[in-house]
Amino acid sequence: MTSKQRAYLRSLAQNLTPIFQVGKNGVNDNQVEQLINALEARELIKLTLHDSMPEDKNSIANEIAEKTGAEIVQIIGKKLTIYKKSTKNPKIELPK
Repeated sequence: MTSKQRAYLRSLAQNLTPIFQVGKNGVNDNQVEQLINALEARELIKLTLHDSMPEDKNSIANEIAEKTGAEIVQIIGKKLTIYKKSTKNPKIELPK
């Protein structure tokens, strides 16, 4: 993903509200499945990472991105934004 595409996605994510929370138990298989479904439906989602997590937020973000096949758009404070293009119904057109 280019910096121009990442900047475009960041601008789209500004008005999003977080739809998932990752807490002290980290990421489990059920959450991964729900994240994959949400990414297929929305393409761009925001998550809240709680302070009670056993690992740091960057390693949790990388784990989420790896398990879902998504790309990390940004991490600001306790908020994580990820993107994955929908296979059935793509809505977001990234700049070239």
